[in-house]
Amino acid sequence: MTDPNRPLRIAIVGAGPAGIYAADALMKSDEAKDSGVSIDLFEKMPAPFGLIRYGVAPDHPRIKGIITALHKVLDKPQVRLLGNLDFGKDFTMEDVRRHYDAVIFSTGAVADRTLDIPGIELDGSYGAAEFVAWYDGHPDFPREWPLDAEKVAVLGVGNVGLDVARVLAKTADELLVTEIPPNVYEGLKENKAVEVHVFGRRGPAQVKFTPLELKELDHSETIEVIVSPEDIEYDEGSATARRQSKITDQVATILENYAIREGNDRPHKLFIHLFESPVEILGEDGKVVGLRTERTELTGDGNVRGTGRTTDWEVGAVYRAVGYLSNDLPDIPWDDQAGVIPNEAGRVIDGGEHLQSVYTTGWIKRGPVGLIGHTKGDANETVACLLEDFHAGRLNTPAEPDPEAVTTWLDDHETPYTTWDGWYRLDEHERSLGEAEGRERVKVVERHDMLAASEPAKVQQA
Repeated sequence: MTDPNRPLRIAIVGAGPAGIYAADALMKSDEAKDSGVSIDLFEKMPAPFGLIRYGVAPDHPRIKGIITALHKVLDKPQVRLLGNLDFGKDFTMEDVRRHYDAVIFSTGAVADRTLDIPGIELDGSYGAAEFVAWYDGHPDFPREWPLDAEKVAVLGVGNVGLDVARVLAKTADELLVTEIPPNVYEGLKENKAVEVHVFGRRGPAQVKFTPLELKELDHSETIEVIVSPEDIEYDEGSATARRQSKITDQVATILENYAIREGNDRPHKLFIHLFESPVEILGEDGKVVGLRTERTELTGDGNVRGTGRTTDWEVGAVYRAVGYLSNDLPDIPWDDQAGVIPNEAGRVIDGGEHLQSVYTTGWIKRGPVGLIGHTKGDANETVACLLEDFHAGRLNTPAEPDPEAVTTWLDDHETPYTTWDGWYRLDEHERSLGEAEGRERVKVVERHDMLAASEPAKVQQA
């Protein structure tokens, strides 16, 4: 039973938006006003913010503005950031149970979903998430990226596919005003792509773009967006979808406008192909040389079926943007089929029973769908269950709940860890690098450089 004379001690594993929203929900609860809450946010990266820092295209500062709201949460005295610590490697469930009443896992999704078509293993076939991690300067991904294909295919009509297509179609100098690191700028300068083809298996009323991102494609002076008038087609189900959703209607209207306008002389062409389902990546000598798609047709309810008519497209690289995939965690139950931690309303389930004091939120709870803001609802649901269990006396009783016991344990640990104060130092360092180049920020990529700039609480000795 939790001691009513001390704050409720909660560990949150994953300091992206989902984890930070969970911390915010805890601090806004009645329990926080009574006995109080004390939250430690554990993060694998030396820096916080997860998907915002390592999954959003650099030319989308509007979305990165969400960091301002997340900052306010991490500024609260009830919250500590403990970065550069990998669950299962640097700390375990045994450590968590020793120090906390409960734990919330919010580790998100960083891998690519597979696409089971012939040729997917060819050289030149890539996962979009890996490319995003490269251009966002993720320290655990390669520093170089092959960009020698003049014609490129992107499979998937969601915002990630749109981000990948836009970055491939833009020039390096267009992106230099953003926070991209030097290695990314140098890599993009060598990009030979002049045609980018985005493929979706359904029609304009079924794509998953958001209106602003789709319209922003046209803002680049180097990109001509091309949509075939033949791809603007609706059935009864599509018409219903447009009537029921303002966003769906706006996206369809934007695609219609792209389809009816006259072309221009911008040097890079970005084609959006609808009703084309990828069936095979074509190769020669182990390398991508093309993509085969099957034409589809609407079935009346907004779904499609294959027509048997195929087209071969000459491309030298294929990026699959068909969804993110979460990774399983050591000693935590896992649903291989769904790619999530099995749970009921955020309570982690093991063998049909709730695993005491273990909860989950965000993409690893419900799958990688929805926008960043949707994780707020996830967090509220999970925190409500946690607090219900707290009042029912169902939480863990930690042997060492004192927050100082955690830092004592970490100070004796081999791995250096970063703090919220350290993030402020890294932030200042990246801004100073940007100021020298007339930019807002230049992102630091190397983990050891991030640690050095953060001045971690414990620096590993050479």
